[in-house]
Amino acid sequence: MREQNLLGDFLRARRELLRPEEVGLPAGARRRVPGLRREEVALLAAISADYYLRLEQGRDRHPSEQVLEAIADALQLDRESRAHALELARDRPAGSATRRPPTRKVPAGVSLLLDALGVPAFVLDPYRDVVAVNALATRMEPSLVVGSNRLVTLFTDPAAQAYHPDWEANTASVVAQLRADIGAAEDDVRYQALVGELSLRSDRFRRLWARHDVRVGGSATSVVRHPEVGDLQLHREKLGVIGTDLVLVVYHAQPGTWAAEQLARLAADA
Repeated sequence: MREQNLLGDFLRARRELLRPEEVGLPAGARRRVPGLRREEVALLAAISADYYLRLEQGRDRHPSEQVLEAIADALQLDRESRAHALELARDRPAGSATRRPPTRKVPAGVSLLLDALGVPAFVLDPYRDVVAVNALATRMEPSLVVGSNRLVTLFTDPAAQAYHPDWEANTASVVAQLRADIGAAEDDVRYQALVGELSLRSDRFRRLWARHDVRVGGSATSVVRHPEVGDLQLHREKLGVIGTDLVLVVYHAQPGTWAAEQLARLAADA
């Protein structure tokens, strides 16, 4: 089995996404590789081409923070991608990145809260398995049921995809968030199984995963296309459940809007 080369794979993916003209270099007529050449990244970062090659090949896995910041500048990495690169380069004992088994038991107070909330809400574990959900969330989107996996559903179920007119942007975002959450813990067997399944079943997931985009999840807006009430412009909040590795996801609408009225209509039937 190929030894993991997390930092090298990340640098190569980001290099291949950056066009020469974006960094002030001539495109040239005889480019045989996508994106920048390794020696061009080395030139922009003011390091030797041989050293950069060793980083991509995994022969050197722990560059100094100064060197990595210079490479990040050359590759025009954003704040989240820089933090991800620094995490991948951090020296750690073998096996230390493996995660503990995820929390499966939802605290009683959170279960009560789900039922008390007048908006769609559900709880995810780190692998995006739905471990708790209220009736309104399932009414809003039928695929939201305990035991389903949010990523598998989103990428492989056409019926579920129909509820997301912003599916392309949504899928790009969730894959980047998964990459950020995994960080250096790619030896986690559950993550490996999930990524393997999605890579086999979805061409889009496979392409997005190869980009190594990184994005930390948080508040956002989303559109849910419901067959009865139409498109709902909703806010989405992700709140960590203290003392667990679970996340409470809540959808809500701006008060007084048409979307809020339609959510209330769905709630009446939930």
